[in-house]
Amino acid sequence: MEPIVYIDRATGKHCVEKVYGARALNLLYGKSFLSKILGAPLIYASCRYPFFSALYGYLQKLPGSKKKIQPFIDFFEIDASEFLEPVTAFHSFNDFFIRKLKPAARPIDPRQEIAVIPADARYFFHQDIHLSDGFIVKGQKFDLVTLLGDQQLAIPYERGAMVMARLCPTDYHRYHFPCDNTPHETRFINGWLYSVNPIALREDIHIFTQNKRTLCELDSPLFGKVLFMEVGATNVGSIHQSYTPNLLAAKGSEKGFFSFGASFLIILFEPDRIRFDRDLIEATKQGKEILCKMGESMGSAVTF
Repeated sequence: MEPIVYIDRATGKHCVEKVYGARALNLLYGKSFLSKILGAPLIYASCRYPFFSALYGYLQKLPGSKKKIQPFIDFFEIDASEFLEPVTAFHSFNDFFIRKLKPAARPIDPRQEIAVIPADARYFFHQDIHLSDGFIVKGQKFDLVTLLGDQQLAIPYERGAMVMARLCPTDYHRYHFPCDNTPHETRFINGWLYSVNPIALREDIHIFTQNKRTLCELDSPLFGKVLFMEVGATNVGSIHQSYTPNLLAAKGSEKGFFSFGASFLIILFEPDRIRFDRDLIEATKQGKEILCKMGESMGSAVTF
């Protein structure tokens, strides 16, 4: 399996990702003879039939699953000192997966004009999606209208800015508002549960427009109408919203969380509303994801 290389924003170093479930991904998307025979049928069955994801998610909620927590922390070198609760407080692997962090672990950039990173994740940043080829796979770019499920809604964002965030199973899996806003109700768009691991995305960029996903419009005084999407993935049938619609939400406040598995966020800004930080744009130009932490600066409002 080709290694997944990303840039650590904190250090600027190129890192090789430790992939959870690497053997399974290699079987499904690898180039071996066995993968060619079994890969497609297994992908189809696991992603098209909710039973498989539901069963896997159920197993992670059983008390016996908590025995996996400490080995998981040790292997992936997760900093348990950031956890709001001690490891012994988790009654299942899913409890650990949806853990909360101490507020001091993820300080929110206080500057009024700054939008912040919404989740711990590996990111791509596209200042103008019309000009970007960063999310084209095999000559195909996924369709914005199909992604949003609304042709009229897509029109203002055709030349807009896009944030793409991939959460790994090792990450803190709660996501937050990038700016002060009034959030609307979240709309569910039904679909499948294909993996959003880069190995899978290299084969089919249309996964984003096929998977289960949600869409929420955020009305922001500084950043205009922002579209916030959560995309489900293999073993992530549950996207949980914890915010209150139609009430002012502060930058950095929690919007929701994902249950067990890897997941994806997509955020869209209208043209000329945000200017992404230079290091984020440079990483994307290199074709590399950049690892960012929730609360860090993402970019500034163009009006400033």
